[in-house]
Amino acid sequence: MAWELLFTSDIGIFSLITIGFILVMAVYIWRYAMQHARQEEKEINSHKPVAGVH
Repeated sequence: MAWELLFTSDIGIFSLITIGFILVMAVYIWRYAMQHARQEEKEINSHKPVAGVH
């Protein structure tokens, strides 16, 4: 009965859409953060240290 209510009622479908949206946003934010972390790491590693300056 719960599955039927989830897939056939308005509130159930809205709940599924909300859960799906949250999962999509979580993946997007995770990929965005990882991409910027890799980019920052490349920038840090590309700078050559100058003698006597840290």
